[in-house]
Amino acid sequence: MSSRNHRTTLSLATLATFVVFGLGMASAHAGAAGSVTLTSDYVFRGISQTNQEPALQAGLEFATDAGFYVGGWGSNVSWLSDLSSVGAPVSSSVELDAYAGYRGQLLPSVFTDTVKFDVGALYYWYPGDYPAGFNSPDTAELYVGVSAGIVSAKYSYALTDLFGYADSDGSGYLDVSANWEFVPTWTLNVHGGKQWIENNEAFEYADWKLGVTKTFDGGFSVAVAYTGTDADEPLYTNPYGNFLGDDAFVLTLGKSF
Repeated sequence: MSSRNHRTTLSLATLATFVVFGLGMASAHAGAAGSVTLTSDYVFRGISQTNQEPALQAGLEFATDAGFYVGGWGSNVSWLSDLSSVGAPVSSSVELDAYAGYRGQLLPSVFTDTVKFDVGALYYWYPGDYPAGFNSPDTAELYVGVSAGIVSAKYSYALTDLFGYADSDGSGYLDVSANWEFVPTWTLNVHGGKQWIENNEAFEYADWKLGVTKTFDGGFSVAVAYTGTDADEPLYTNPYGNFLGDDAFVLTLGKSF
């Protein structure tokens, strides 16, 4: 077995444990909700995190009636281990996120489109082994979002270096999305985003997505989306020669609990 395949096996085993733990927690708390997804490519902010290969993902969230929530999410990734070399080995191949926040309403529900808000903090953790001098990819962000009807906007602000970019604390990401259920169980998904990276302006880019999601009884769903970016191709091409910000069709199968 190659070292890369070995790392992938370990990642899937970690996620499987996460899924089993999450389902057990969901059954123990009435306010808990979980999900498991299989996607053809883990695309985050327009950039493939898995070298344009499939990912297994799982999440669990517990929310109170007062609006407070806490959750966790995980996925296999390869963008770090793909940088590995004999002289500078990198073994990280899983992403584990933890977040907490508060959701509420800005306007009373008597309005046709209730204006809601969401504020919180999120930590991205990439456990593994890194060579000396490697800038940690672990990232902490604060976020604030508002939504009205089918439209939402969210801004994320990095408290640490952003995903390993040097001196990049203070970076920001703006996400503007619309999700329209045009017929029952069918939802049109539209997204546009902009990533700013402090002191690394050449790496900044915009991204977009157009997709559709079909939901089924029992919490099952199927989604297909077309994604793309205007990222600088040489800067986002990995050692395997793949442009990670390229246009792509992504298929996702999901189950929520």
